[in-house]
Amino acid sequence: MRNLLLGMMLAMSLGIGSTAVARPARQLHAGEIAAGLKRLGVTGSVLYVAAHPDDENTRLLAWLVGERGLRAGYLSVTRGDGGQNLIGTEQDALLGLIRTHELLAARSVDGAEQFFTRARDFGYSKSAEEALRIWGHEAVLADVVLAIRRFQPDVIITRFTTAPPNHGHHTASALLAAEAFIAAADPKRFPEQLSEVKPWKADRLLQNASSWSFKPDEDLSRYVKLEVGGYDALLGRSWGEVAAESRSQHKSQGFGQAADRGPGAEYFTPLAGTLPKRDVFEGLEFSWKRWKGSEAVSGAVAAAMKTFDARAPHRSLPALVRVHEALTALPDTHPWKAPKLRETEALIAACAGLFLEVRAAAPTGIPGLPVALDVVALNRSPAAVEWVGLTLPGEKPEAVGKALGANVPLKLSRTVTPPATAPISTPYWLREPVTGGLYTLKDEDRALTGQPEGAPALSVAFEYQVAGRRFRAVRPVVYAWTDPVRGELYRDFEIAPPVTATLPQDVLMFPNGESRAVPVVLVAGMDQVPGTVRMVAPPGWRVEPASVEFKLAARGDERTATFQVTPPQGSTQQGVLSVEVDVGDRAWSWRARSVSHPHIPPLTVRQPSTATVVPLSLAMKGKRIGYIPGPGDRVAESLSAVGYEVTLLPEERLAREKLERFDAILVGVRAFNANTHLTVHRERLLQYVEGGGRLVVQYNTNSRVGPLTSFVGPYPMEIGRDRVTDETAVMTPLRANEPLLRAPNALTAADFEGWVQERGLYFASSWDARYQPVFAMHDAGEAPLQGALLVARHGKGTFIYTGLAFFRQLPAGVPGAYRLLANILSP
Repeated sequence: MRNLLLGMMLAMSLGIGSTAVARPARQLHAGEIAAGLKRLGVTGSVLYVAAHPDDENTRLLAWLVGERGLRAGYLSVTRGDGGQNLIGTEQDALLGLIRTHELLAARSVDGAEQFFTRARDFGYSKSAEEALRIWGHEAVLADVVLAIRRFQPDVIITRFTTAPPNHGHHTASALLAAEAFIAAADPKRFPEQLSEVKPWKADRLLQNASSWSFKPDEDLSRYVKLEVGGYDALLGRSWGEVAAESRSQHKSQGFGQAADRGPGAEYFTPLAGTLPKRDVFEGLEFSWKRWKGSEAVSGAVAAAMKTFDARAPHRSLPALVRVHEALTALPDTHPWKAPKLRETEALIAACAGLFLEVRAAAPTGIPGLPVALDVVALNRSPAAVEWVGLTLPGEKPEAVGKALGANVPLKLSRTVTPPATAPISTPYWLREPVTGGLYTLKDEDRALTGQPEGAPALSVAFEYQVAGRRFRAVRPVVYAWTDPVRGELYRDFEIAPPVTATLPQDVLMFPNGESRAVPVVLVAGMDQVPGTVRMVAPPGWRVEPASVEFKLAARGDERTATFQVTPPQGSTQQGVLSVEVDVGDRAWSWRARSVSHPHIPPLTVRQPSTATVVPLSLAMKGKRIGYIPGPGDRVAESLSAVGYEVTLLPEERLAREKLERFDAILVGVRAFNANTHLTVHRERLLQYVEGGGRLVVQYNTNSRVGPLTSFVGPYPMEIGRDRVTDETAVMTPLRANEPLLRAPNALTAADFEGWVQERGLYFASSWDARYQPVFAMHDAGEAPLQGALLVARHGKGTFIYTGLAFFRQLPAGVPGAYRLLANILSP
């Protein structure tokens, strides 16, 4: 794992933290150093287990780390890729990448560590049985066991109970934690892990009751209570304030939270192991007293705490060196030797004000080509610090042998050459195609199972000496630049191909056998790169021209090469189109998809440059569509790609646009949730319908925490939380010769095959009799639901509400979803 940034509560000392907001490693202030010294005397750990990003209890995690000085971790079974996105159009794997970094941002605030399993968030599940079947029960259990054996917690806490009804992922996470609590201690379970880790028996398993589920008259005496609402004068913050900042990192889910100040209680149910009655940690010893032969460590820590001077932290360096010596003397098998050595080394660097950094001259490097590096070491204290040496990637150790004078930076320039076989940088869990319930890892990445990120592309090791003792610190190579508004920004240095070739969509639709122009965006990863780009099409498909030559002058330059692609006449067979780029004597096939949001670092996913091509029969009646955007969908883009003339209608344009020119107006998902001011335009929109227009509203959410306060329908309607999660559920028409199923596309059962993740969500739960439901559908064992698609006449026009998940089906290239939506939009 990378040597990650320092979190608020000395997260760097744990070897964890976050690059969530790219920046240099922050210098600890004296209050944080004092808190870190206190932590050196604590040898206890807690692992919190739940299903998704944003399921964790940030207040409890902040209190465990900050108030008690414990090592705390959050195991999120999934990366949240099946959720929804309030800040952009990213879905699926890209959304999972965003939510991974939001978790890392949260951990950099509350100081806990972050872990995952390989399980994919495949969307809402109504049962744990379904979730475990799709993931593979034994495979995901093995990952939870591995996390426990690595982390070695004294206490395991689940967020959810094993009792339905609940989100199936939630229930499954509780079941997995209970099973893994036993299995992790059994050497006969998952013995293949024992070459890396040892069996581990946690002392107790607890369930953290959710306060929002309490009834007003709930008897709380049956729970074990824990007060977590404290305040730390060293940091000037309460744990409720820390928790709010941590939870507010989950921006894609809209979880910004106000700070709590004052008392705050958490409640727990003991489930297994030793069963506390009055205190969660009853009977547990978390000091060095629990370990025989650790008296020297305990004494050295006490001395370091006693002599700490907040105005002169460097004076603690000799005492901290003695702590390091005592820890080094412990046997390597001691479970707290390695983590406490990391904490001590981080404190030594902090007390010396030591700044170590390696910057690359460019954000990316190319396999086999040299990379220029600027290496800097700075001692910002009066202490005597010597820079002994450094080790560059793939090089032998190099002697430096220079004293670091107080506040005098020492800079070196070096060049390294990544091997020609260096792997292209991309999130390790996305290297292989994403299919099934688990992410597939390459053999060389299996050791990373459960880690939030992989290793940095390049790292440099510094060796320095303080108070007569040598230390080693590893720093990732970074790239930094200055934004005129946001100031100095950082990102990870990455290995990239000389040219990326990116297609416009993952899925390319070809209506009615027509050819279409397919652009390929070429981006240079180096200066002066000439080459040839070509497309490789499925059998029977025609591509013109055969190839295109190009020359890109500078890194970052772009050029678009356009190919005319024609499907076989009458074919409905899907295929894979790939793009290859010849540079020199080597062929490359990489696309790049970027994720950029202010609260996380710039992220790039590089994968083979391919797209699925989908021929389909599609009739359209009325092509002029006005689209009122909501957050996080690509419906407008998908409709444009099959020939609709789509005009985006953000609020400022909606106020002045002549609506009557549109054949239909389509409202994006959750538009009324994201912009309650849209109700100002309600009368205009209804007048458009009354005059003969067609207004289609996609799903909006309505819940206790986010009630739907406005809507545009002409008659009363209530949006509920009903959904059909089985994407193969039978969709039964409620009327013979239903118009929406007949024209302009005559739909059959085949049009409802191949849907992804779900049929729909947030169906209408009740409605005025003037609305006519179109379908009945249901998940197994449940009553039929009719609120997925409602149609009402209003004046001369038509209003339609739909909870069908077009926002997932269209980008996934589901032909029947295009055909059904074309009927819905047809006047």
